[in-house]
Amino acid sequence: MIHPPVGVLGGTFNPVHAGHLRGALDCREMLGLTSIRLMPAFLPPLKETPGVSAAHRACMLDLAIEDIDGLTVDRRELAREGLSFTVDTLRELREELGPEAVIVFIMGADSLQRLNRWHDWRLLLKLTNIAVLSRPSADLQLPPELQCWLEEHEVPPAQLLGQAKGRVSRLVQPELDISSSSLRLAIEAGRDVRYLLPDRVLEYINAHGLYRCAK
Repeated sequence: MIHPPVGVLGGTFNPVHAGHLRGALDCREMLGLTSIRLMPAFLPPLKETPGVSAAHRACMLDLAIEDIDGLTVDRRELAREGLSFTVDTLRELREELGPEAVIVFIMGADSLQRLNRWHDWRLLLKLTNIAVLSRPSADLQLPPELQCWLEEHEVPPAQLLGQAKGRVSRLVQPELDISSSSLRLAIEAGRDVRYLLPDRVLEYINAHGLYRCAK
């Protein structure tokens, strides 16, 4: 039996916020996916080491999606430890689901702009399709090699699930300007961040004293 199409949204989720959740839900609705796996990275290769433990970040994700059908937390990168290379994760997932399963890796336009810095990035489309979430007002500027790569593999969103791997689509997402880094700074400064992330996640952050200045 062929596995239903699976979406994969990776990140540090430090902390998870409304932008992450809206991105997953918008992608699910626009593509007709029934399930999306949120995969927290243990150590992101191109970002600073998260100042909050992987266990805390995963717990916040669990709380954030508790009542959202179709979203699950996949801890495989945390169990693997070390640098979290997306190509390794997708290779493992492809082996589990089989060659005919449709996999869609979801990324933001900012990630696409530096995709050529990712480990073995040209192998990604041998394992998955890619959905790029972009803003209506975004002017996507890509290095020449990425522009050529996109032109070779891009298809309209309606065609993205037509094969198991090898395609790229851009999905226009409504504006929602929230980032984990801005939230960390706001919490550290003592600002009110209600409604920018799920209530359960904010309660967890407060209960554990996360993202606060060391006294």
